[in-house]
Amino acid sequence: MNLKIVLDTNILLSALWKRPSNPAQIVDLVAMRQLTPCYNAQILAEYSGVLNRPKFKFSSYDATNLLDLIKKDGLSLLARPSLIPFPDESDRVFYDLARENSAVLITGNTKHYPVEAFIMTPAAFLSELEKE
Repeated sequence: MNLKIVLDTNILLSALWKRPSNPAQIVDLVAMRQLTPCYNAQILAEYSGVLNRPKFKFSSYDATNLLDLIKKDGLSLLARPSLIPFPDESDRVFYDLARENSAVLITGNTKHYPVEAFIMTPAAFLSELEKE
């Protein structure tokens, strides 16, 4: 399979918060090398910053393991910034990376992004995977 994906930060949060869940299942597929996460330095910095916020109370072990998994099994890629408006500019990097690299952007907040076929909720993504 080895489909390229870009994970919005909320997917990682949800995967650590609740097992079993659709986001946790997606992270498990990454761990099994059935999905390839795509990232860049800006995305890794956001992941790290958010996962290590004291309010979430994740263990540093869990956060570090998740980040290491993404870096070890993922692809560090580049993307040109798009010009379309975003309600939250911090979401642009995820959109641009997915769009420029033919990856699926998986997010729990589809309303933060334009309506595009490559942007999916965890449930929709897993449903599409089952069809293949």
